[in-house]
Amino acid sequence: MRAIWAGIDAGKAHHHCVVIDDTGKRLLSRRVANDELELLQLLADVLALGDQVTWGIDLADGGAALVIELLLNHGQHALYIPGMAVNRASEGYRGDGKTDAKDAAIIADQARIRRDPQPLRPGDELITELKVLTGHRRDLVDDRTRTVNRLRGHLTGIFPALERALDLTNAGPLVLLAGYQTPAALRRTGARRLETWLRNRKVRGAAQLAADALAAAGSQHTSVTGEKPTAQLAQTLARDVTRLNQQVADIDKVIEARFREHAHAEVVASMPGGIGPLLGAEFLAATGGDLSAFATPDRLAGFAGVAPAPRDSGKISGNLHRPKRYSRGLQRVFYTSALISIRCCEESRRFYDRKRAEGKRHTQAVLALARRRVNVLWALLRDGRCYEPLPPVTAAA
Repeated sequence: MRAIWAGIDAGKAHHHCVVIDDTGKRLLSRRVANDELELLQLLADVLALGDQVTWGIDLADGGAALVIELLLNHGQHALYIPGMAVNRASEGYRGDGKTDAKDAAIIADQARIRRDPQPLRPGDELITELKVLTGHRRDLVDDRTRTVNRLRGHLTGIFPALERALDLTNAGPLVLLAGYQTPAALRRTGARRLETWLRNRKVRGAAQLAADALAAAGSQHTSVTGEKPTAQLAQTLARDVTRLNQQVADIDKVIEARFREHAHAEVVASMPGGIGPLLGAEFLAATGGDLSAFATPDRLAGFAGVAPAPRDSGKISGNLHRPKRYSRGLQRVFYTSALISIRCCEESRRFYDRKRAEGKRHTQAVLALARRRVNVLWALLRDGRCYEPLPPVTAAA
């Protein structure tokens, strides 16, 4: 039985595949389009070269989604070789140049000699949908943050007092800016008419908001050069933020509904404070919803970036740093949930206070709490039970 290894350097429009044997000799090197027919032909040609094929690829989604799906549908054994690992391994191969063919050959060789790469498995439809939805939500939130920052910048340029008076994370100030952006316009309207205008648009705290806006307008009587076009941009941006707020609210409802359908949803949501439907959906999306890849809570913590990695050398020991390879999305899930649990969970608060009393800084104490919560959640998912404040009492035999 002849064993061969195929490495794929994935791209958006094209992939490059290199096949090697057990001696490292190249048997095939080909650039193929990211097209089903060409990929199927490549699969047939590679299978004709050996009886046992192990595939390595440097992407797990995106442009590599089609080729991965084809390989898994045809029962092929595929390994994920991260791009960072390929980049570092390239230093040990001859030549300083970088080409797709060289990267594909390195991927194939790494699949041949390494024993730790993560195998690629068929994706779960619900998990894939959660990945798409949570990724789209992050994009919407990022767009909203950028738009709010641009709005603040324009408003500061023509009406700094109003920019200081408004909290643009609330809906009311955005409604106000959609109608009024300059001090002269606010003064002409007056407090009573402005309050009525805001109430008609169902703004909470309309009286206080109108009073704050009129107070800001009373402090500025100078019209800044370029005020009119800047005010129009501020109006457009305020409406854009309102639209993005609605889109985020709509997708939150979809994410929560889909999260509730997962088998682990009840267990994940039972964690004391901090992990709700949104963070729970991000947790499932980051881990694939299956903890079989994490044999111990230490591996899950390492993947989440909340377990320090040692960097000892010579006489230097106990030198701990954050690992360079970890899931930043999963780290955000545990760190954010730990922050929230400090406020709403007595056990978490006591643990946090104890770490602060030991001399740890705020961030270190929160990371320690996040690490502890990894242990708890891993055990709950392993046992398939929801969180209980006290461990279950074992009945006497």
